Amino acid sequence: MLLYRASLPLSRRTLTYATGVVRRHRQALGSKGRCLPPSMQALMTLVYLRKGETYAELGAGFGVSTTTAWRYVNETVDLLAARAPKLGSALARAVKAGLPYLVLDGTLISIDRVAADRPYYSGKHRRHGMNLQVIAAPDGTLLWVSGPLRGSVHDLTAARIWGVIRALAASGLLVLADKAYQGAGAYILTPYKGRDKPEPLKDANRAHAKLRGPGERANAQLKSWRILRKLRCCPHRAGRLAKAIHTLQLRETASH
Repeated sequence: MLLYRASLPLSRRTLTYATGVVRRHRQALGSKGRCLPPSMQALMTLVYLRKGETYAELGAGFGVSTTTAWRYVNETVDLLAARAPKLGSALARAVKAGLPYLVLDGTLISIDRVAADRPYYSGKHRRHGMNLQVIAAPDGTLLWVSGPLRGSVHDLTAARIWGVIRALAASGLLVLADKAYQGAGAYILTPYKGRDKPEPLKDANRAHAKLRGPGERANAQLKSWRILRKLRCCPHRAGRLAKAIHTLQLRETASH
């Protein structure tokens, strides 16, 4: 096997944070004699999330077995995911910040499944995947990401399952969403449906799309981490991975 040096487009601050999370976890466990120091375990996890490399590739690059790479990465992902913002606290911070509105959107994390696995198939996206619900600020800053549901679950149903509709109503915040959320409530604004709409309704839809567009960049932020472009692991890990990435993305944003 050939080895080479490579760069990772992340800040030193993000690595330092992840290293601290791993180090404190090891200290709490009284863990000693591991194959890699906390900094290398953290770096391995960042490589996995950002570049989507396999465990075999990670093991070769960091000089450990594939099994050890799997164990280290999953341990770190779980630690980071546990630190992702919870729905209630994310909305409370949005209220405190005085955000004029929020953007609610669903995204599909593609998975490796065959046609027989119909529960994972999204008719909207025409591929197999896991449904994640995302709440973003008007500028596209990611505020909250849900756990995973099978791709066949409708966005409005998914939002109700995770308690998003109820929490948003209680917060009093105005929310913009696409047509999939029609019927969610008067405080969630969606585009007008139907063809041959009168011009005022078309203008309203254009204004709605213009305001919602930047907020939908949150999904692009998540998928800039290549592991979420197509999962090769258990589909139900999608939520943990997304939450871990959200935790790291907050550090990346703060470093700019």
